[in-house]
Amino acid sequence: MAKTQIVDISHYQPSNNINWEQAAKEVAFMIIRVQYGSRSIDSEYKNHVANCKKYDIPFGHYAYARFVSENDAKVEADDFLNRIDKEAKFLVVDVEEKTTSTATQMVPATQAFIDVCKAAGWKTGLYTGHHFYQPYSMNQVKTDFLWLPRYGTNDGSKQTQPDYPCDIWQYTSVGKVSWYEGNLDLNVLNGNKSLEWFIGSDQKEGVKVTANIDDITGHWAEKSLEKAKKAGIMIGYEDGSMRPNEPVTRAQLAVILDRLKLLDK
Repeated sequence: MAKTQIVDISHYQPSNNINWEQAAKEVAFMIIRVQYGSRSIDSEYKNHVANCKKYDIPFGHYAYARFVSENDAKVEADDFLNRIDKEAKFLVVDVEEKTTSTATQMVPATQAFIDVCKAAGWKTGLYTGHHFYQPYSMNQVKTDFLWLPRYGTNDGSKQTQPDYPCDIWQYTSVGKVSWYEGNLDLNVLNGNKSLEWFIGSDQKEGVKVTANIDDITGHWAEKSLEKAKKAGIMIGYEDGSMRPNEPVTRAQLAVILDRLKLLDK
């Protein structure tokens, strides 16, 4: 059975009610909530993480935003980073309601949260309500990927896609699966980013990944990356910038090996 399910879970889905062995056969990746604001830690997230690791299910983390200002968003992001499991593949900030004193503050506050996570080396996305996206100018937020919900009549099936381009589409909140008896949020990839883009990179062993070679200090791969930069084999980044945590496609690998004369017989 192909692993196609993308599911986001929280304490509303108790870990001991999940058939994890069966889930491992069907789930492509899970997105696990860690916190609701800074003060409320999800009571199930560590159990969910432990089972994902036990059954080899890739996972990311999300935080429900409750920040009231740009500075508060930075604190909230720091708290999030202190709680996440370092084997997560990516992070998401969930922004669904106006929490700042004015609507115009929502974009800079959201951006501040994302920037803190990205500065720590994490691929970071934004989840926001379909109804929230335009009125609060969420299109102005710079993020690695966008995750939007749109349910239609919300009968568990895929109906009307989001009006805005996004990378993950949450199509129902009443999804049914074989490994859990209750309702689940179900999602599908909806843009150009592949499954490998989301789960193929590795954040293990506390390695900080940066967006630019010039920002790397004492990184274990610094010398090798510098050589790759000088050799011109960092495909797609001719300005010298690199994303060392991005997955490499077969096509890119073929070009790299060819430039190194390793394909010549």
